Amino acid sequence: MYTLVIVDDEPNILEGIKRLLDWKSLGFGRIETARSSMEVMSHILDWRPDICLMDVCIGNDKGYEVINCLNNLGVHSNYVMMSGYDEFSYACEAIRCGALDYLLKPVEKKKLLEVVKKIIVERLHGTLPEEDEKKNCDPVLNMDYGAMSPLIHKIVMMVRVEYGGRISLKSIADKFKMNSTYLGQIFIKETGMKFSEYLMCYRLYVAKERILNSDEKIAVIAADVGYSNMNYFYQHFHSYYNTTPSDMRAKR
Repeated sequence: MYTLVIVDDEPNILEGIKRLLDWKSLGFGRIETARSSMEVMSHILDWRPDICLMDVCIGNDKGYEVINCLNNLGVHSNYVMMSGYDEFSYACEAIRCGALDYLLKPVEKKKLLEVVKKIIVERLHGTLPEEDEKKNCDPVLNMDYGAMSPLIHKIVMMVRVEYGGRISLKSIADKFKMNSTYLGQIFIKETGMKFSEYLMCYRLYVAKERILNSDEKIAVIAADVGYSNMNYFYQHFHSYYNTTPSDMRAKR
C-alpha cells in the first residue's frame, strides 16, 4: 500500500484533495496532511510518502524550498506541486527541485488522476485498479492482463495513462533504458502487432467509447486521444471501424 502526503496551509484544500479521488482503490492505505513546512519536516521521516502533493506557497515558505530541504536530508518522494499562481517562474522552480508535475488550483479531478496513475505505473512500478471484469482484458489485444509478461503489462498500462500525449516506442524504451528496436521486437512477439499499431488502435477504442457514451464534440475527442490532425483521425477511424465517427454516434 502507498502513502500519500498533502501539504497545504488551507484546511479546506486538504479535505478537498482527500475526497477528490478514491485513493484506497488506487492503492493508498495511508493519507497524511500538513499545514506548515515545520509540520512536514517534523513527520516526513515517519511518513516516507510515495507521493507528496505540495502547495507552492505554505504560509511564508515556498513548497519547492521545502522539497530541496527534504532532498538534502535524503528524503525522496514523487512530488507534485499545486498552485493558484499561473506563473512560469513557479513552474520552473518546481521542476528544478525535482517535482514531476505542476497542477493549478482548483485542482481538477481528471488531471490529478492522470498524474497519480502515471506515477503509480512509471515511478512506483505498480498496476492500476480494474473497475470491472471486462477491464481485466485488454480491449485491443483481447488478452488478459494477468497473462502478459511484466514488461508488456507495464507498456500497455503506460499507454492507458499516456495515450493522449506524445507517447512512442522510443519514449518508453528510454524510460526502461532499452533499445527501442529490441523492445519493439519483444512487443510484436508477445502481442502479434507493432507498438505503433497498438497505440493507434487503443486511441481509436477510447475515441469510440466517448463517441458512443457522450455528446462531446468529435474534434475535442480526437485531440484528447492524441490526434492533432482531424483528417488522419477520420481516415484511421473509418478504416478501423468501417464507419465515420458521426455515423457511429447517430446509430447509437
